[in-house]
Amino acid sequence: MANKRIVILGAGESGVGAAILATRLGFDVFVSDSGIIKAKYKMKLDEHLILFEEGVHSMEMILSADEIIKSPGIPDSSPVMQEVLRAKIPVISEIEFASRYTTAKKICITGSNGKTTTTTLIYYMMQQAGMNVGMAGNVGKSFALQVAEENFDYYVLELSSFQLEGMHQFKADIAIILNITPDHLDRYDHNLQNYVNAKMRILQNMTKNEYFIFCSDDEITIRELEHIVLAAQELPFGIDAKPLPNSGAFLDNGQLNIRFRQEVFSMPVNELSLKGKHNIYNSMAAGIAGRVLDIRKEHIRTALSSFPGVEHRLEKVLKIKDVAYINDSKATNINSTWYALECMETPVVWIAGGTDKGNDYSALTDLVKAKVHSMICLGVDNHKLIEAFGDIVPLYVEVQSMEDAVKAAYNMATSGDTVLLSPCCASFDLFNNYEDRGTQFKKYVREL
Repeated sequence: MANKRIVILGAGESGVGAAILATRLGFDVFVSDSGIIKAKYKMKLDEHLILFEEGVHSMEMILSADEIIKSPGIPDSSPVMQEVLRAKIPVISEIEFASRYTTAKKICITGSNGKTTTTTLIYYMMQQAGMNVGMAGNVGKSFALQVAEENFDYYVLELSSFQLEGMHQFKADIAIILNITPDHLDRYDHNLQNYVNAKMRILQNMTKNEYFIFCSDDEITIRELEHIVLAAQELPFGIDAKPLPNSGAFLDNGQLNIRFRQEVFSMPVNELSLKGKHNIYNSMAAGIAGRVLDIRKEHIRTALSSFPGVEHRLEKVLKIKDVAYINDSKATNINSTWYALECMETPVVWIAGGTDKGNDYSALTDLVKAKVHSMICLGVDNHKLIEAFGDIVPLYVEVQSMEDAVKAAYNMATSGDTVLLSPCCASFDLFNNYEDRGTQFKKYVREL
């Protein structure tokens, strides 16, 4: 083991976590990042005496690897990956690597929308039940770092399609697919099936001893399952579920019902802490996972009714002059924004825009017509947004900074309105990430 050489591409949260775990295991480790590494990550690499480079990829060093751990943000189409693939060096994700060195049970969540909310809700529920649990993947500290430094019995893992691409032997104990809608199509050659295939990798290697929780109302998921032979035990959930499933979750007369092993758990939908149709789905998925994990019904009920929500996801910021300001910066695709608009019960000033991911905005047309009276286009290139909604929304403006967006929203809104930041797009044209975008929104709202 000591002679095996691991090269890690990307020195963000997942890459540095993988480097620390690999170093502790005695591997020969080298980290390469073509960008500038954040100071906090450099400090960690130095602290663990890990050799690294930034601002360049030294191919001779990289191609000497026995195995490469790739940051999920690096596409196979990048020049460095093209050379790696030509050299036929095995490439895995940080999740795959870390999973080799833990015997903890893994509850794994993917989907185009609702991943972070559902992951955090399940983690919250397990904590409420006193379980020894960590949360990782696409949220929180990296899985590898926690495997290196903690000793959890369970991990709740949020898994993106990018992370799933690099997973081969990995196996979930509980796999959850919330939904699949077009997203990241720029990464997948604008071919939806390529994206769907990546999502379905969460089911690989599962046996009859594991559980698969999925939305029976999601057309793409159901279509895919018609072509897959699954060994895992299936637990569907749905609002439109008919007939009622023998096991899984369904609605009946305003009650959320979860049936598992001949027992039924029920609670009124209006007692759920998370509101909106999409959050009923998220609560259903979390509740089923709770029953599979044998969490007591009172702990499930308490968690579903008291969960405080996730930062940057329909997060209430302030009310100023009877105008509500809501931070939904995490809405980086059409479906997330559809859910956000669907929840709105007052007229909306909508802040949207960013790096377009091959979006088809037509799914939003009816909601925008019905709910949005003003639109603020916050992006370097807003032409697709304006083409889609310029003739629908009575008033729109273009801005290049969050400060200007918030000021414009303040001027456009009247008493009783909601100012909704729900961008529909990635954040990288003007911001470091969606967190930076949401944090700036909250800062400038508080300064009004």
